[in-house]
Amino acid sequence: MLRKYGWLVLIIGLALAFWLGKQSGSSDQAAQSAVSVASLPEGQNLPKPAPLPAGASLPQSANLPSFLPPEAQTTLALIAHGGPFPNRQDGVIFQNREQRLPKKDRRYYHEYTVETPGLSHRGARRIITGGIPVETYYYTEDHYENFRQFELPR
Repeated sequence: MLRKYGWLVLIIGLALAFWLGKQSGSSDQAAQSAVSVASLPEGQNLPKPAPLPAGASLPQSANLPSFLPPEAQTTLALIAHGGPFPNRQDGVIFQNREQRLPKKDRRYYHEYTVETPGLSHRGARRIITGGIPVETYYYTEDHYENFRQFELPR
């Protein structure tokens, strides 16, 4: 009887070991990417903002709210043209966990980085869009603590 179920125990054990190895591998990969960003030589920044697609234009700064930094122009132009974005996290779903924005479907909000000159990481500045196509915009300069809603001129 032990011999009969021994193979089953062995197969389950191997499957469990394989699954646990996959789980620890993904966290190791995340830790390695965090280390590589944290260990950039001083003065070396993350990748430069992506160039605007052909035919894309920046929103006129005179028409944008005064609280937006100049770098928001590039982010807004990239959003309007669907990228390419300089950060792999740009365009991900913003989950609104703290409920500081109006409650909507979980896929309603998306976040985009507004570059901060001189930083070697993404920084705290983001533009959050609402809706597809975009219906509303929010800006945060303090990593989701406070938001200011704004509109783009048509």
